[in-house]
Amino acid sequence: MKAPVFKTIMNVYPPYLGTGIRVAHVSPDYRRVDVEMKLRWYNRNYVGTHFGGNLASMTDPFFVLMLVNILGPDYRVLDMSGTIDFLQPARGRVRARFQLSREQIDEIVAATANGDKYQPVLKVNIVDEQNETVARVRKTLYVRRKKARLVEATC
Repeated sequence: MKAPVFKTIMNVYPPYLGTGIRVAHVSPDYRRVDVEMKLRWYNRNYVGTHFGGNLASMTDPFFVLMLVNILGPDYRVLDMSGTIDFLQPARGRVRARFQLSREQIDEIVAATANGDKYQPVLKVNIVDEQNETVARVRKTLYVRRKKARLVEATC
């Protein structure tokens, strides 16, 4: 899927519309995705800051979706686990920049070349308008190269 189409689909995805999460940028090679969320009346908590569940949601699928598009249909990519450490109250607009380096991608491809599973741990920070980190997120993924399917010739 081309990056602009992916961005549009994510921005009309109902759970993201309902929380105010917006995909701001997707690089053509899927190695970078920028996501942001403004603080609004419908996504703030009782004390007037971003609801923690929304902060977690804004980081949920992106490493998986990036790798699915980078690695292609020969790979199975899933979320295994995620943790979030809330460091300070999140106010105003917050954003997260997901990045995968060429080295990370090469490591994943090498680790799964024989069909073995690989569980990389990828990290992203959520920052506020002053570029201060308000939350740290760690995602553990499951990546495995699918076994080649044998096609029998029929005569």
